[in-house]
Amino acid sequence: MTSASSQPVANPARRTVMAAAGAAGLTVALAACGSDGGSDGGSDTVGSGAAGSALGKTSDIPEGGGKIFKDEGVVVTQPSAGTYKAFSAKCTHQGCAVGSVSDGVIVCPCHNSHFSAEDGSVKQGPATQGLPAKKIKVSGDSIELA
Repeated sequence: MTSASSQPVANPARRTVMAAAGAAGLTVALAACGSDGGSDGGSDTVGSGAAGSALGKTSDIPEGGGKIFKDEGVVVTQPSAGTYKAFSAKCTHQGCAVGSVSDGVIVCPCHNSHFSAEDGSVKQGPATQGLPAKKIKVSGDSIELA
């Protein structure tokens, strides 16, 4: 009868494990700050809506504020009563998705850039270029990409 041989299991050296963990952490940190256009520091991405995509109702857009349509990559604002504007929801600084709209300002949460809800221009950096305008069509109480 032969006995089962017990072979020692090779364990990775502590340095190897620590180096791998450090590399993984660095990769995550760099991905969050990257300029690939898809990250806002979290898991949300900025999409690209197609013409004719229904966005919502005019009643969804508060006066002086706006609403971000992440799936379509568009932020729609109502700077004054009955006037609707649309801009890319991708910050021009490093490509993060903008996070909020209020008091006439679109704010990027990544580095705190502020943009005008009226024309998309930079109100506060670090962004140096405004948000590109998007074409929308308002028909009755519906808003869609043009």
